[in-house]
Amino acid sequence: MSASLESLKRRGLMYVMSSPSGAGKTTITRALLKNNADVSMSVSATTRPRRAGEVQGQDYFFVTKEEFREMVESNQMLEHAKVFEHYYGTPRAPVEEALGAGRDIIFDIDWQGTQQLFQLAAEDLVRVFILPPSRQSLEKRLRNRSRDTHETDEEIRGRMNKAGDEISHYSEYDYVIINNNVDEAIAHAQLILNAERLKRRRMIGLSDFVRGLMGGL
Repeated sequence: MSASLESLKRRGLMYVMSSPSGAGKTTITRALLKNNADVSMSVSATTRPRRAGEVQGQDYFFVTKEEFREMVESNQMLEHAKVFEHYYGTPRAPVEEALGAGRDIIFDIDWQGTQQLFQLAAEDLVRVFILPPSRQSLEKRLRNRSRDTHETDEEIRGRMNKAGDEISHYSEYDYVIINNNVDEAIAHAQLILNAERLKRRRMIGLSDFVRGLMGGL
């Protein structure tokens, strides 16, 4: 029996966005989440202490170092890394459940985490790198943001130095968006999402559907 149009389903995708701090990634991510009801943010597990107002399972999965180590050793993590003295990682189960149900997941991770995801699930992965229009623009955004975050000049210089290393990995991504105008950057990110959703390999039951079409010709 051939598949009907109603039987066609789509596998979800992992939409990774990486950028140096201050390039506008958070703003673009929030817009995608607001404009797409079937898109959610990946929730990482971390060993760092919970901060005031943070919700378990919503902001992070807060675990002990021993629990984190067990998750890594039992292959429950898609990717993980140590940032300063704390560990961060992406639990496998909720992501695979969402992809199987046709829901898309946005990841806010660096190039190292992206490489780990690519090694495990290249077919499900869409990699997008956000670039600032200039070094001067990036520094200005960081300094403007420091009014709220109270970062020192030394901390801003540290972020600028780190940005150079992060930007050097742009060629490892499928798409690059230069965020000179935030509305255009959001539109480009949405176009990428729309196009990737239509890729043949994400359409479940397509071969049966096509055979049914051909059989009636």
